[in-house]
Amino acid sequence: MTQTQNAARYREFKLPDVGEGLTEAEILKWYVQPGDTVTDGQVVCEVETAKAAVELPIPYDGVVHELRFEEGVTVDVGTSIIVVDVAPGTAAPAEPVAAPAPASVAEPAEDEAPKGRQPVLVGYGVAESSTKRRARKTDTSAPEKAAYSASVQAELNGTSTSVQAVEERTRPLAKPPVRKLAKDLGIDLATVTPTGANGVITREDVHAAAAPAAAPDVSRETVTEAPAAPAAPVDLAGTGASAPASREKVTPIKGVRKATAAAMVKSAFTAPHVTEFITLDVTRTMKLVAELKADPDKYGMAGLRINPLLLIAKALLVAIRRNPEVNATWDEENQVIVQKEYVNLGIAAATPRGLIVPNIKDAQAKTLPELASALADLVSVAREGKTSPAAMQGGTVTITNVGVFGVDTGTPILNPGESAILAVGAIKLQPWVHKGKVKARQVTTLALSFDHRVVDGELGSKVLADTAAVLEHPKRLITWA
Repeated sequence: MTQTQNAARYREFKLPDVGEGLTEAEILKWYVQPGDTVTDGQVVCEVETAKAAVELPIPYDGVVHELRFEEGVTVDVGTSIIVVDVAPGTAAPAEPVAAPAPASVAEPAEDEAPKGRQPVLVGYGVAESSTKRRARKTDTSAPEKAAYSASVQAELNGTSTSVQAVEERTRPLAKPPVRKLAKDLGIDLATVTPTGANGVITREDVHAAAAPAAAPDVSRETVTEAPAAPAAPVDLAGTGASAPASREKVTPIKGVRKATAAAMVKSAFTAPHVTEFITLDVTRTMKLVAELKADPDKYGMAGLRINPLLLIAKALLVAIRRNPEVNATWDEENQVIVQKEYVNLGIAAATPRGLIVPNIKDAQAKTLPELASALADLVSVAREGKTSPAAMQGGTVTITNVGVFGVDTGTPILNPGESAILAVGAIKLQPWVHKGKVKARQVTTLALSFDHRVVDGELGSKVLADTAAVLEHPKRLITWA
């Protein structure tokens, strides 16, 4: 079978960009194995990007020939992750699809092939067949380059070895910064035991290899969850005892956690944050929630989840309608402020994979039942880890409900690209002056953080005060809306 026929039979599916500009994803789970039959559109795996977990469908019919990566491996976008035999049952190819054969294995010539130069139609042919020549060129180049690179790396590390010894091992897998670290510490990567995914040597592995040389008399315990970063022994209260490394747990920064960290750093050190607070009596709002729950059919809320967050979201939407300038974003590149005529209301959701902020599109146009339905769908999908990247794009204002954790309030950081975020504290029964008397009332604290480049103090105060006013007197949902 020719190389063209081989390529036509075996189709490689490359990791697509499942988000907007994402560069990598982690393979969470394979739903198929080599030998399984797949059809066009069938989901073959689940990957986690920096924004969400996404299921990937295969665009071919055929039989799975090879899975290029194991679960838990992070793969760059555009890398082949699965090979499908789209013409099963035909003759086997002359060469394997996955990789060339090792250099030490040469293709044997046919038994009946004559040796030496043989006469052809014009002159004499070459001594070897084209098939053998092509295999020799392909099979030897990659190992030779690998051996040469390993030899150079060994020289740089100051641990020169013979060419024969270098050829007997493959080049250690490590990223350039890790190679530089090993060079600086005088560590031969070939002597380091890798603990990273797919046998990749990490910085912690290099430090671990250097630790015995620095302190041979100190035993180093390892953690099964992840390699622990090296640390100098800590004297506990001057007793001479040192804290064992096993008391530390190291968690790789990746996926949603990595994206959240980058977004928060960018926002905190780009947008000048101002946070204002207001404490208010929400007793009437809580009574309205209880009334809607008691007779949902009467208000068209049958089968919908009714909670304080629903009315808080509606109150914020009313405040934005009264103060539309807050629903804007700062465009640094074009030096303009872009005011949105739509509200994509983000709801911060804590998931097993980290914090995500999906948003309800065109929330300003939804009725209370429609908003309740959209909010319930958003939360359930987020908790299942099935939120799509599109659901987290284009947010304009966000609500984060820290009250569910029992805290009074917080100083929330803006979601990048937005100018306001409202933090909702716990609703508690507290003494409150009501109609001239101290009574037990349902009280909460709201905190509004805003981008001071876009929102000045007056505008931010109006938005926060209007939101509180609606929650104190829910009838304003009708009069102000």
